[in-house]
Amino acid sequence: MGEYGIVDKLLETIAEYVTEHKIQSSEAYDTARLCLMDSLGCAMLALNFPECTKLLGPVIPGISVPNGSRVPGTSEVLDPVQGAFNIGTLIRWLDYNDTWLAAEWGHPSDNFGGILAVSDYLSQRALEDHRPSLTVKDVLEAAIKAYEIQGVLALSNSFNRIGFDHVILVKVATAAVTAMLLGETKEQVANTLSQAWIDTGPLRTYRHAPNTGSRKSWAAGDATSRGVQLAMLSMRGEMGYSKALTAKNWGFNDVMLPLTLERSLGSYVMEHILFKVSFPAEFHAQTAVECAFQLHDQVKDRLDDIEKIYIDTHESALRIIDKTGWLKNPADRDHCIQYMVAIGLIYGSLTADHYEDHVASDPRIDQVRAKMELSESFQYSKDYLDPNKRSIANALVIKFNDGSVTEKIVVEYPLGHRRRRDEATPLLFEKAWRNLGSRFPAERIDAIVQLFQTPEKLDALPVKEFVDYFV
Repeated sequence: MGEYGIVDKLLETIAEYVTEHKIQSSEAYDTARLCLMDSLGCAMLALNFPECTKLLGPVIPGISVPNGSRVPGTSEVLDPVQGAFNIGTLIRWLDYNDTWLAAEWGHPSDNFGGILAVSDYLSQRALEDHRPSLTVKDVLEAAIKAYEIQGVLALSNSFNRIGFDHVILVKVATAAVTAMLLGETKEQVANTLSQAWIDTGPLRTYRHAPNTGSRKSWAAGDATSRGVQLAMLSMRGEMGYSKALTAKNWGFNDVMLPLTLERSLGSYVMEHILFKVSFPAEFHAQTAVECAFQLHDQVKDRLDDIEKIYIDTHESALRIIDKTGWLKNPADRDHCIQYMVAIGLIYGSLTADHYEDHVASDPRIDQVRAKMELSESFQYSKDYLDPNKRSIANALVIKFNDGSVTEKIVVEYPLGHRRRRDEATPLLFEKAWRNLGSRFPAERIDAIVQLFQTPEKLDALPVKEFVDYFV
């Protein structure tokens, strides 16, 4: 692609990492298995929601692709691009999949849409041609690298501050790793990456009032499928653009923001990924909801006696999920810290159903929301960005009309944090069991869970045989 400038070097750095770096971290592989299991469980649960399933299938109804990408939980067999859209949309729909928080936010498991679609397609072709197939170990390696690309870029590059959505990083990461799975050279991967950056990304207006809507639930599916499409174009010999980032006036650097890579690429992100273990909620509110659960028994019968609910939080939460007034749909509600905390205080639990209209019509929710007052804790904001802490802290205290107050409940690290991984792992298996149970009989779930509890067997399994468990 020609001579690289100081920023265009980023294309070469990522391409070299994808094609040459060997993942050695056993912790990263252990965590990647949990991510794969969790993502597929989230996808199976999403199949229970008609607003999601109406988007699935081929672009033209009735079309099926021989040896194409299969969509878990369905009978669809699609081309890899549309397969990636379907799988990515299912994984992301309920905002229940894993999360990464930094200067930019996102959900690296969104990349499984492209990774699984391409891997299943390639595995079936290989087995039909009597060639060695991709295995689940290859899927895990691709996932670790996709997580790393998306997550490390998110550490210092804030697209949300200029109004663009984080899914641009899903597109970039998927493009890189699916290019690797397709067998592209380092130069071809760099070509693919240049195309992805030139695309830039969508506005994030669909995540905020007055435009909050369901696109935020399929935007990642769209991004991962576009990454696959660009990788497949490069595989056909489509050219790249060596100055996609640094061309004066027209490059990404001048048009959007100057990209930086805060740390070298390895397996840091996968090792530190955040899981949504017990309930689906935008991650900046996870600890706030945990606080609400702890106060539920004290306030559930005293809701009318509440004078004020004080929430100490961090700057990112204030910026994206501090919402007052009417919330028009589930997409609005699951990104409102006041709504999620109110549900926790009133019901003592939080599920995907709590975002639906039949629950949102409970008048107590808005009454409780109206009593909330949010303020930034500068220490929480500092610890949120500290690479040695990466906390997502929230604190909750409630004052009653008689002047009494509850204990101040503080949760710095959510259950899905690396610091609580031992506590969370058995609960992640329970979550997977519940989510898979919404689609499969007990015997099938037993086989799937046992497979994930046997790493050597799982890693060696051809991808085609792995996907067989889910279709």
